[in-house]
Amino acid sequence: MARVCASFMLLTLIFYVAMASDPSPLQDFCVADMNSQVLVNGFACKDPSLVQADDFYFDGLRTMGNTSNPVGSKVTRAFVQEFPGLNTLGISMARIDYVPGGVNPPHIHPRATEALTLLEGTLEVGFITSNPENRFITTVLHKGDVFVFPKGLVHFQRNIGKTNARVISSLNSQNPGIVTIANVTFGSKPDISMDVLAKAFQMNKDVIANLQSKF
Repeated sequence: MARVCASFMLLTLIFYVAMASDPSPLQDFCVADMNSQVLVNGFACKDPSLVQADDFYFDGLRTMGNTSNPVGSKVTRAFVQEFPGLNTLGISMARIDYVPGGVNPPHIHPRATEALTLLEGTLEVGFITSNPENRFITTVLHKGDVFVFPKGLVHFQRNIGKTNARVISSLNSQNPGIVTIANVTFGSKPDISMDVLAKAFQMNKDVIANLQSKF
């Protein structure tokens, strides 16, 4: 009997870990108090008696982002930092705009799976599976298509059309995090040792130095 109970508890734990994302809320809402000095995993709650409709409203995704940058795209976030009403609700969104040829460079979200809906344009999208397979899974999206990027895997988007493209991204975390591979590798503070990067990328140090200068 003890062995059966232990097996059941183990299966329950495995199921819980497999299903876990952001913690479930224990109340109707917990609008983030961005001025609180209390340190918690997330954000402290604003006094519920002071909560208004504006705390659950965000208009930041209305307009096109500024794509005048080296990658030709702009991510406009609606994460908990920009939209305090999302606190404890386990969801966030973003709008991404791309000029023709624009790229949302390879990156990961360490805390979220992402579902991307293409509203306008034509996008090449893809992600890479983990070691040792490193399989590249890619396709082309057209208006109205949806594509999912699994949590923690490197992924990207590229506008292969002749007009601007626009997507809405939904993520199952109030704060999914963004780790852009090039930025963290070549723009870390302080710099990663050139010896490490030269060996990792099989490049000479002059190339590494040039890449670091760009970030």
